[in-house]
Parts: sequence; C-alpha cells; structure tokens
Amino acid sequence: MSKGKSPSKTQSTPAKVVASTPEITAKLHAAPTLDDLVKKVLSYNAQAEIGIIRRAYEFSESLHRGQKRSSGEPYIHHPVEVAMILAEYQLDTVTIATGLLHDTVEDTATTLEEIESKFGPEVRTLVDGLTKISKISFRTSEEKQAENFRKMVLAMAKDIRVILIKLADRLHNMRTLEHLRPEKQVMVAQETLDIYSPLANRLGLSAVKIELEDLGLRFTKPEVFYRLVQLVSKKLDERAKYTQDVQAMIQDGLAEHGYSGIQVTGRPKHFYSIHKKMESRNLAFDQIHDMHGFRILVNSIEQCYGALGVIHSIWTPIPGRFKDYIAIPKANMYQSLHTTVIGPGGERIEIQIRTHGMHETAEKGIAAHWAYKEGRPTSSTSDKFTWLNRLVEWNNEFKDPTEFLESVKLDLFAEDVYVFTPKGLVKEFPQGSTPLDFAYSVHTDLGNRCIGAKIDGRLVPLKHKLVSGDTIEILTSPNQKPNKDWLKVVKTSRAKNKIRAFIKTEEFEQSKAMGQVMLEREMKRADIKTKTATKDGTLQKIAESFSLKSLDDLYSEIGYGKLSVHKVISKLNFKNSPIQSEGRGPLQQIFDRAAEKTSSAQVVKVKGIDDLLVRFARCCNPVAGEAVIGFITRGRGISVHRTSCPKILNSDSHRRIEIEWDQTKKAAREIKVRIVSEDRPGLLADLSRTIRDNQVNITRAQIGTTKDKRAVCVFGVDVLDLGQLRKIISTLEGVPGVVSVTRVQKKE
Repeated sequence: MSKGKSPSKTQSTPAKVVASTPEITAKLHAAPTLDDLVKKVLSYNAQAEIGIIRRAYEFSESLHRGQKRSSGEPYIHHPVEVAMILAEYQLDTVTIATGLLHDTVEDTATTLEEIESKFGPEVRTLVDGLTKISKISFRTSEEKQAENFRKMVLAMAKDIRVILIKLADRLHNMRTLEHLRPEKQVMVAQETLDIYSPLANRLGLSAVKIELEDLGLRFTKPEVFYRLVQLVSKKLDERAKYTQDVQAMIQDGLAEHGYSGIQVTGRPKHFYSIHKKMESRNLAFDQIHDMHGFRILVNSIEQCYGALGVIHSIWTPIPGRFKDYIAIPKANMYQSLHTTVIGPGGERIEIQIRTHGMHETAEKGIAAHWAYKEGRPTSSTSDKFTWLNRLVEWNNEFKDPTEFLESVKLDLFAEDVYVFTPKGLVKEFPQGSTPLDFAYSVHTDLGNRCIGAKIDGRLVPLKHKLVSGDTIEILTSPNQKPNKDWLKVVKTSRAKNKIRAFIKTEEFEQSKAMGQVMLEREMKRADIKTKTATKDGTLQKIAESFSLKSLDDLYSEIGYGKLSVHKVISKLNFKNSPIQSEGRGPLQQIFDRAAEKTSSAQVVKVKGIDDLLVRFARCCNPVAGEAVIGFITRGRGISVHRTSCPKILNSDSHRRIEIEWDQTKKAAREIKVRIVSEDRPGLLADLSRTIRDNQVNITRAQIGTTKDKRAVCVFGVDVLDLGQLRKIISTLEGVPGVVSVTRVQKKE
C-alpha cells in the first residue's frame, strides 16, 4: 500500500474502535529509544553487559541510516522495537544485541565476517540463522515449502534464540502491517496464521500467539474482525460489570477458606478464538456464552487444588470440562488447572488456576526457562522441548519433502492427549490418535503387527480414539501387516510415514516384478536377448539415461506406468520393434488417449509432457492459484489435486507428477460455498447481491434452514482463481447475520 493510503476494507472503521483494542493494533506510542531499551534490560538484570547493546545499536543505526520503512519512519525504529520485545521476555544481552542487528546482513552492505569481528561468533551465528530464515517464503510449491521448513528447523535446532528473535520480528511487522499494500497484508497475515502463531504456541509464548492470531484475523478477514470488534464493544460495559462481580465472588469465597494474597483476574476471549468457535460450531455471536475467562494465581501447587475445590463448592462444574495440566504438563511446559462452571446468570465461565511461576511459563514459554551460562542454553530446558527434538529427527529421517512438511504441520497444530504405557510412563499424542499411533511410537515392528489394544483392561479396535489418562497395552499378530486403510485411522505423522514406507516397499516390489515381466516380454518380441542386454550393462545405461539409479528402479517405473516400454525399447536402437498396446504402461496409454482428445481450455500443464488428458479431482476441486499436483490414474489421465488434499497425501508417491497452472489461459471453475447465517428477511437478496457485486456468476443455489433457526445456503459460483474466491468468501463474511462461510469439497 502506498504511503498515507489505507486499505479500502478498513477505511470505514471508526478510529475509536481501533484505539479501544491496543493489543491487536499497532502500538500507539512513540518509538522506544536506546535509553529506553537499556533501562528495560537493567530492570531485570542489573549486572547486564550493556556495552554490547550500545555498540549493536550504533552499528545498526549507521548501516540503516537513510533507510525508511513503508510507514515513512526511520528504519532503525524497527530493530529497536524488536529488541524491546525481546527485553520484555528478559532475554540475555547477546539475544537483544542480535535483535538490533537482525536485518543488517540482509539489508545493508555488511557481512557476517564483519559482524563476527565486532560482536563475536555467537552473535554471528544468530544473525546468520535469522538471515537464512528471512529468505524463506512459504508461498511456494510444496517441495520448496518443505525445504524452507527444513532450513527453519535447522536454524531453531542450532539455537532456539533464532526463532525467538524471528517471532519478535514478525510480531512488530504485524503491528505495523497496515502500511503495506492490501495484497501484501493478506499474504503476510496468512503466513503468520499458518506458521508463526502455531510456532509461538508450541514454544509456550501465549501472549505472542494471541496477538499474532488477532492481527492475522484483522488482515485476512477484516469484515469479520471489525464486526467482532463492534459486537464486543456494544457489550463492553455489561461484560465489565459481570467480570467485576465474578472476581469479587471468587476472592470472597477463597478468603472464607483462609486463602490470602491470591490474585484473581478476568480476561476477555481474544477475537480470533471467538471467530474460530463461531465458525467451528456454526454459532452466532450471541450464542457464545463463555466470552470471559478468569485466572487465579496462588502460591503453591497445594493451593491450586485447594482453590479448585472452593470454586466447585461455589458453582456447579460442567462434566468433562476439567483438565489437569499440572500433573501432566503440555509439551510446551504449560501447567495449569482448567475447569468450566455454570456461573452467575447461568453463564458458562472458564477458570484457570496456577502458581505465579506457572503463569510466567504460560506467558513466556521457553523464554521464561531459558537460562544461560556463558551464552549457552542449559540442557534441562532444552530436553523439555521434545517437540523440537522430533523435528530434528524428522529432518534427518524423511527424504520425501512432502512427508516432512506434513509431519511438521501436523505437529504444529496438534492438541495433545496424554496416555500411559503399562509401566506408567506418560506419552503424548495429538487429539484423535489411536492405538496404532501408540504402537508406532514404541517401535515400527510393534505398529506393523498391531491388531488392537487393551485400554484399562478393555479390548478396543485399531480405530479407537485415545483419551487422556488411558493406559494402553498393544496386541499383536505375526500375520498382521499394514494396509492403506490404516492411513485413515492414524493421526501422528510418525505412524503415517511408517505405514507409507511399508506400503511403498511392498508396492515397489510388486511394480518391479510386473515391470520386469512387461519389459522382457517386449524385448522378446523385438528379438532382443534380455540376458545379454542385462549382462553387458546396456539396460543399466538405459536406466541411467532416465535418471534412475538401478535396473530395479527401471522395472518399477515401467510397472507403475510412469515409463513406457516403448521408450525403453526405442533406446536400444532396434527398428520396427512390435510394441503391442497391452505392453504400454498407463502413462503411455494416457498419451494415446490425449492425442485423440485434448481440451482446448486446458488450464494446467504437466511439466515436460504435452497433450495429456487432464481432469480435476472432485475430492478437493482445485482452483487456479492453488498449489496442485497430478496423479497418474489407470486409464483416466492425470487427476489434478491440491497438494494439501488428504487423498493425494495418502496416495502412492511414485504415481504423483509435477504440474503447474498455465498462466496464459483462464477458465472459470464452479466452486461451492456454504453460508450459515441467521434466518432473516432479505438474507438471500443480500447474499446474491454481494456475489454479483464481485462480478461472479451464480450457477446454482440450494437454500434450507436448520432446527435451531439457522439459514444454510449453498451457492455454486464460477471463479477464475483463488484470489477471486477468497474475496467472495471475505465479503460474504461481512454480510450482517452471517455466522460462517466455508468452501464445500465434493466427494468422488
């Protein structure tokens, strides 16, 4: 966005509304100075070596002098703001100095060697890690995205402070995002929601996670965000009174039972969490009853459980809504008791009870525990982050970039379940995990032979969902082996990858045997001696000419249908070889059909291959602009899927083929959107007009209502690309009364 111009979507937003939500808007204060930064550091570390911070500021200021940010302010303001965020988390002086220097190598003429000569090898390593991460773009092809994840994992594994500085950098950039072009705002905000807020959550930085999520919502769905701001503002006084009354009741109840020095606070749910709850449960704003949560800070673990008893004596607890994260902490070291009760006025209120130390960990995560001795992190803290250790293991273990990427994403967004081994050891899993996940976490062979499990002495099937507190005993059979249906049962990336590896090995052997039979049959028809061609290395050379390592790979490619026998025979330079149609692999048969029938409106193309029959998969219905991949079907051409499609992720990787959108051709594709809203007069007219105003044609409409007086409208709309689809969804979400707008996926 050009300087001084604000996005059209936010121009009508009242200034007082934005100003009333400082935690999710740009910080409305004067840029901090070096003296402010030094004062902040000395407030928590009176013995801090301030010299390195002053030198880093002076060096950074001299390099960035004359540079301006998109807002028009001097560039040096940004690294100082980043350093201040790091100081809020009471990090060491080396980390704060790196915050001041984090953009110097990327944006100025200085070098890593110069950084090392002035500030030492430790600062150089951190700046180098940040420079590498800054070059990462997560809006690329799936394979590139996976490689970018690898770079980030390696940078984090080398020193976790790299990602802490990167999160501080991203947080300040999000606070000032309104100064960029609207399309850039959406791209950065979506990347933040996809990558950086889950990272903050996994590192236990809840305050950073919440602010990144709210800012991400503000720029990806401005209509939804500002509507929530206005709805929350309308009930501000009413909610404030309710919060004060509940706080007083909690404090009085605890005082009656002899608790003193207890801190009770009320907090509003942040906008992103309200939006996700409305969207996932198809609820209107007025149906969200737990808008506020309450937190009780006590002095000891014993008082945590005592305070819980007091709360349950005041209000009725809701069954199934109690969670004990003190006895079994989350993977990011979070500890607290959670309970939900029926509070005054029949409203559900969520209450968290923790010690002051637990609260510091909840707010600052790994930063609160990251003790340094001569600049090095302690191993005890590092060992607690088994999640990061798993990422490093996966980086070394998985050769397929797509599998690695899926593993990281699954783990980033996982909500944890905690179960016990028969010996009483605790193991953590994502929600929805099954006994198969548990078995594969112990040993690959145990997973491969798993036929079921006993949970607390009760027999359960493979698809049983694990629940926190379960004690699991795995049952096996020597005759059991994995199959593709298992991929629909397991949740963890480790189990998925182990199952795929087993199936891939089996399919490789099958395709190798089939391919060998096909090739030898055609060689015989062409009067080519198989033994001679194998013995003298001719077939090996042909395999290498197709970039294949071995003869087994050549047979396998033929068996899978990715390589036609015709091409192999032609390489042998024998004329008039009688290639029969039955000897042609599925890919070659696709060539034949495509020669007869090629769509003139083809909007995707297969890299390196022309005139292929292409169809769009109905399971994910991709649209131009989305990352796509092709799948070789048996006799039906190339099926085009989104790279994130579960069906393609569970498919045979040997039959996947790279494809891309043809930028020279445009063709509208019908996409269905499902709108859940309040049932009110004029709704259909408003929705239709909104779609029409986006210059989009409605191809079909299906209207209905639910028992709870909700209107459900499904529209078929012709869109040219992903940008147009996102714009339609965003504008529909801004229609009064609309609860959620989702893209409908067809099923094959």
